[in-house]
Amino acid sequence: MKKVIHRADTRGYANHGWLKSHHTFSFANFYDPNRIHFGALRVLNDDAVKGGMGFGAHPHDNMEIVSIVLDGALEHRDNTGKQEVIRKNDVQIMSAGTGVVHSEFNASKTDDVNFLQIWIIPAERNVTPRYDQKTFDPAARENALQVVVSPDKTADALWLHQDTWFTLGKFDAGKTVEITPKATGIGSYLFLLSGEVKVDGEVLQTRDAIGLSEYDKANIEVIKPAEFLLIDVPMLN
Repeated sequence: MKKVIHRADTRGYANHGWLKSHHTFSFANFYDPNRIHFGALRVLNDDAVKGGMGFGAHPHDNMEIVSIVLDGALEHRDNTGKQEVIRKNDVQIMSAGTGVVHSEFNASKTDDVNFLQIWIIPAERNVTPRYDQKTFDPAARENALQVVVSPDKTADALWLHQDTWFTLGKFDAGKTVEITPKATGIGSYLFLLSGEVKVDGEVLQTRDAIGLSEYDKANIEVIKPAEFLLIDVPMLN
């Protein structure tokens, strides 16, 4: 087994007043040559945006982008005329492909919004841009693993142009969850949203993360009630 530990307090941090952003991987002014990516997982930003503020229109291309709102609501607009609001328990995916221009603003004028924006390196470049969004029942991840992104286009989940799975879980203290690789060459990256768990002897606390590759199985031991996001991706060079 190979593993990498990313503690919450080692992440990059930017405070722009209206935006507070933590970067798990190198992004913007945060650069660490040892934290460029974990396999196809390129960006994991933990953003908090003040009411009435947001990101103006900006371009993306050749990246698979996942937005998960943890608290509040985020308004999305793009150059195709699409307009959506992403709320807690919603997941939105965007295949930037040949190029998109979009904006993201806090849908509230007063309350903060906290969301994760995650970039996945695509298996195929220059695809036709596409968006999708789905609301997932939080009850389905109570002491269970809820798959919200899957390569299986027939599954009750969203899909990306990559062999990647996103799984949410919310577990009571004392529970143990066994995880295994989804396929050969796939690694698993666990980002702890809240609580405390132990993975392969490593104790993780809120916003800590662990990446596992070249493993057969691992146990997530829940020490304190915990919520986490598990991202399975090909281990690219």
